[in-house]
Amino acid sequence: VVNRTLGTLLRAVLKRNLKTWEDCLPIVEFAYNRAMHSSTKFSPFELVYGFNPTTPLDLLPLPVSSAVNVDGQKKAEMVKKLHEKARKHIEKANAKIAEVRNKGRKKVVFEPGDWVWVHWRKERFPNKRKSKLDSRGDGPFQVMARINDNAYKLDLPGDYQVSATFNVTDLSPFVFDIGDDSWTNPAKGEGDDTSQGRDGDQLSTKARYRLTESALQVPQGPITRSRAKNLNKAMLGLVEVIEDQEELTNLLEMKSTKESKMFLVMDVQVIEDQA
Repeated sequence: VVNRTLGTLLRAVLKRNLKTWEDCLPIVEFAYNRAMHSSTKFSPFELVYGFNPTTPLDLLPLPVSSAVNVDGQKKAEMVKKLHEKARKHIEKANAKIAEVRNKGRKKVVFEPGDWVWVHWRKERFPNKRKSKLDSRGDGPFQVMARINDNAYKLDLPGDYQVSATFNVTDLSPFVFDIGDDSWTNPAKGEGDDTSQGRDGDQLSTKARYRLTESALQVPQGPITRSRAKNLNKAMLGLVEVIEDQEELTNLLEMKSTKESKMFLVMDVQVIEDQA
């Protein structure tokens, strides 16, 4: 914002004498520092020194401001009060801007372990946005940590060569349904740049296996009908992604005997409830 404002002032002062911009820069800087800012309601010069400097128009027979002749202690206290007022004005301006920007916006909060889609911004993923027909996003990726309500750290593969921290505006929730063969995001990728699947197609078998495996974790607390139903769906989805008997044997070896028996009992309970 500062550079844009200074550029506008320089264009107004220079007109067609472009080679003299260095000579005009101190004048523009002085004018900018003396002008009152809309956020702070004070000029930068006043926030630093406690008063605005005089200009040729001020060199008239007018009463001299008392702020020039006060002692050091009083001047320091006055500057502190100015800073406090400026801080309140900035907070008020930021709250007003946030209210306008967040109007109609639904707050989204992710927790570690959630799965999300990532929107590819052109300035951050230039190699992924070379063509208008390229995919606008990728996923799903798992949330590793929640930095704050606006930033999250994802389990991002190293081949992307970017920071794994993303703003919440670049993330959209991924809700998977084991019984849905499409395995796409809720919007099905129709007209939503932020909701495209990896390469615009269905999820790979590896991604489906990771999601199904996370759904097969034994929940804490009593096994309700809803939890048993979700586990049953996860088991059905796991069978779909296993291609042969060898993969099934390897998967069962990874699970303990106790967990396998528990899944079998819960599956029987679901069948009995549905009967």
